[in-house]
Amino acid sequence: MTMEMGRIAQLRTYITEVRAEVGKVVWPTRKDTMNTTIIVLGMVILVSLFMWVVDSILALIVQLIVS
Repeated sequence: MTMEMGRIAQLRTYITEVRAEVGKVVWPTRKDTMNTTIIVLGMVILVSLFMWVVDSILALIVQLIVS
């Protein structure tokens, strides 16, 4: 029984500490989130285009070598 009470006390302490830490978190605003999302999507598109160009060039080089 004592061990059970110790675990319950530890759980309560843990939950209290977690709530305190979550309270310290600075959450981004909707505007910040949207701006970051747009930047990430833009970079994904740019890198995808770059990889497509490199792949096309390498495929052309391989095709010239094989032919």
